[in-house]
Amino acid sequence: MRRSRRMAAAMSALAVAASGLVSAAVIGVGPARADHCDPAEQASQGQQQNNRRNADQQGQDDQQAQDQNNQQDQNDQDQNGQQQNDQQGQDNQQGQNDQQNGDQQQGQGQNDDQQAAQGGGRALLDPAASPESSPEASPEASSETAPEASPTEEQTASTFSRRRNNRGRTATPVPSRSATPTATATNDPDEAECADLGPFVEDFVDIRQVPPQRINARFNRNGSRGTFVSQCGRNENKHNNPDNFIVAPGVSNGAHHIHDYVGNLSTDAFSTDESLAAAGTTCRLGDKSTYFWPVLRDRRSDANAGDADGNVGQQLTARSVQLQFRGNATSRVVAMPRFLRIITGDAKAATNGPANAKAAYTCTGFQNRITTDKYPLCPRGSLVVRILDFPSCWDGQNTDSANHRTHVVFPDQSGACPQGTRAIPQLRMTLTYAVPQGPSYALDAFPEQKHNPVTDHADFANVMPDRLMQTVVSCINRGRRC
Repeated sequence: MRRSRRMAAAMSALAVAASGLVSAAVIGVGPARADHCDPAEQASQGQQQNNRRNADQQGQDDQQAQDQNNQQDQNDQDQNGQQQNDQQGQDNQQGQNDQQNGDQQQGQGQNDDQQAAQGGGRALLDPAASPESSPEASPEASSETAPEASPTEEQTASTFSRRRNNRGRTATPVPSRSATPTATATNDPDEAECADLGPFVEDFVDIRQVPPQRINARFNRNGSRGTFVSQCGRNENKHNNPDNFIVAPGVSNGAHHIHDYVGNLSTDAFSTDESLAAAGTTCRLGDKSTYFWPVLRDRRSDANAGDADGNVGQQLTARSVQLQFRGNATSRVVAMPRFLRIITGDAKAATNGPANAKAAYTCTGFQNRITTDKYPLCPRGSLVVRILDFPSCWDGQNTDSANHRTHVVFPDQSGACPQGTRAIPQLRMTLTYAVPQGPSYALDAFPEQKHNPVTDHADFANVMPDRLMQTVVSCINRGRRC
């Protein structure tokens, strides 16, 4: 009879434990995932997922321990049964002590019950007790035995994403390098979509952790130290499109990401020398040149969620735009030809490699700290700064080339132009932005580039009147600031 009662208690304990695990699984289900993925949020979601996995593992361990305890109880019960039979044999031989031995056996059975509840592992559960009152459900008990959750790749490979109702996209292999983390494999389709989009948390760096460095070559006695600034505004009139008439002429959405434009008001995929010359401009002094760069977005926002190329977020307008033409460190400069086209950076550097990646980032108040392959995380009150330097050594003949690079190249590390080229005014775009705190902003980019900061780039076509260009050259060569 006592054995059957113990078996019933054990079966009830298993039922209660199973009920507790099911309840914990149901309660442990996290909230619905956001329609887009912000690395700042995804890092914390990764920690929550780790905690849930640890809790599930602890539940499995508890169940295994309970099964072992039940088996031990069964063995104890069989042993006790054998002891009872032996005792009954002795009682038959000593008839006058039957009642006394029966009382002793009953006391021994009570002690065995207490030992089963206190020793040899976990206590059997009372079928009437709630799961919350059991050791398995106790937070204090689990905190002693559960392993401490450790960071995993899911936390460090967190990524942005567009809304889940957008079409999926096949990931493009990225060359292995420190600035281009790869996504963590996952069986969750929503997480896989996030992991395929970028940028990654590793694509950001606290600007205070970046060592100081110099980005300007030292001028020698023959250098041209002057500057000229063309004032063209911040694109307050919202001139934007996903075109690039230099790299993809005549192709609508040839860039697959949005550009900010200042200067020439007509610039689009179908621009020509004639159309640019006939258009208006946002620049002073009649500068009809066109200046453009990919937009920056606040990725915490669901704005632009329907974009087929995954460029989700609220577009940020630059707080300031400086278009400065600079001199050469070792020589005087000559005038640019009208309609000269120049590009800087590589919009596909994440897959092509960093050879043509030229953009630099910093923060206001930290301009001596420059990062070239990561987005900067600036202290509160500091603005993100994008610095886009253009090549400035012209071949003296062509206004464009097949790859849009060989007709105008960069100076060497000393600042001198290669033999056979001439120094022209070097355009430097300096853009500042107020961005959200944390890793929650990104450039527009081609889908396969994962919004990597090394893909930053910009374009320029010179449509200055010849007289204005001569003014630019004069200011630079005479060491003036105009």
